[in-house]
Amino acid sequence: MGNEQAQMVQGLDRKMIVAVLISGGFISILNQTLMATAIPHVMDDFGITENTAQWLTTIFMLTNGVMIPITAFLIETFTTRKLFMTAMSIFAVGTIICAIAPTFIILILGRIVQASGAGIMLPLMMTVFLTIFPIEKRGAAMGMVGLVISFAPAIGPTLSGFIVQNYSWRILFYVIFPIAIVIIIFAYLAMKNVTKQTFPKVDFFSIILSSLGFGGLLFGFSSAGDNGWGSASVIASIIIGAITLTLFILRQFKLAQPILEFRVFKYKTFTITTIIGMIVFIGLIGSETMLPIYMQRMAGFTALESGIMIMPGAILMGLMSPITGRIFDKIGARRLAITGMSLMTVTTLLFTNLSTTTSLTYLTIVFGIRMFGMSMVMMPVTTAGLNQLPLRLIPHGTAMNNTMRQVAASIGTAILVTVMTSAALNTGENALPSDEIHGVNVAFWVATFITLVGLILSFFIKGTTPADERAARQKEESAEQG
Repeated sequence: MGNEQAQMVQGLDRKMIVAVLISGGFISILNQTLMATAIPHVMDDFGITENTAQWLTTIFMLTNGVMIPITAFLIETFTTRKLFMTAMSIFAVGTIICAIAPTFIILILGRIVQASGAGIMLPLMMTVFLTIFPIEKRGAAMGMVGLVISFAPAIGPTLSGFIVQNYSWRILFYVIFPIAIVIIIFAYLAMKNVTKQTFPKVDFFSIILSSLGFGGLLFGFSSAGDNGWGSASVIASIIIGAITLTLFILRQFKLAQPILEFRVFKYKTFTITTIIGMIVFIGLIGSETMLPIYMQRMAGFTALESGIMIMPGAILMGLMSPITGRIFDKIGARRLAITGMSLMTVTTLLFTNLSTTTSLTYLTIVFGIRMFGMSMVMMPVTTAGLNQLPLRLIPHGTAMNNTMRQVAASIGTAILVTVMTSAALNTGENALPSDEIHGVNVAFWVATFITLVGLILSFFIKGTTPADERAARQKEESAEQG
């Protein structure tokens, strides 16, 4: 089946398909981190706290997480071209809502609409790439996906920092909107239909359960910073989220066509690599949310300086992604993951001693090394996990992988920001910057522990290469035919 689909695409212009998908993926991922350096300015404009403001980032990722399971169904129901253009159109509408939002609630609504379109982009891009490239070339192909995931966060905070320092944060969305329109026109002219339509049934009750489950957990963890961990609303939200999420998972095992196929976790390597991917995303989005708040509100840096701090590391990660993709094709994911997670653990630990006198150079170098480590982990472990799945499960594996990463990043970021505000020695009007920075350092201690768990798990990844896996799969197929 895989060879048939690859042959079908052979006659198409792969470069044009890749260009369209990467453009859409870039703009959607750019928006995850676009608000990072703008958060302090939005806080001032609307008179809100850090815990409330971080919803601009976490609601985007949570909506992504809720949309991604539905994407597996959408990919099998609609043509590639129609689905891509619809997703980009929804994203463009959300962008305009954000630009003209008169209140914080309307701004959040715009972010939800944006993310509803963006949530379709990444799993669609990964599913198409895994369909049109043979297994031995997937590392390099997924390296291109890694390039998008890396360069978007590089440009996002820096562009954001420059704009909000000189203009209104609303300009960010007026810049994004015409780019989205150009991509829609590009897709209309160049996109081809690649994915296979099987027209599965959708279980709307599962969508409601997953939304309540993930949403309840995020709301509970996010509001704990303002209301306290012992408040009735926090406890109720977390309990409701946990119960409905459990019901959602149990329901998926009973459905003939589940929204999320949890049976992919029967494949050990897929399970391990998915958990590592979740940890890396918590580290990426969590730090890109906390560091600009620390730099601008506690250490006296400008919005542009906080964007510049992020840029070199993100560019380095982007440049390394295609290289690590090719290395992965030759040596597999295990050694790359161990090296990368080691660098991430050490550099996260180095962020636990921040102060009012920490230099921009120190922050930039440590963040840069941290992103270099991430580049060795992100796409290699994702590709290694998906390579373990039969082709029929790849859309479900892609959806599961992306869902878990987005949900982990949104809930993980909410927890880290909550720890940051809860652990501050003083948050009142008379609070000293050093009192608030103590909370940032405690949050990075928590992040260090989470990253260490990822390092330990990386030792359990199989040491095989894609070529070994292809040979093993061909042997299995021959045995079945024999």
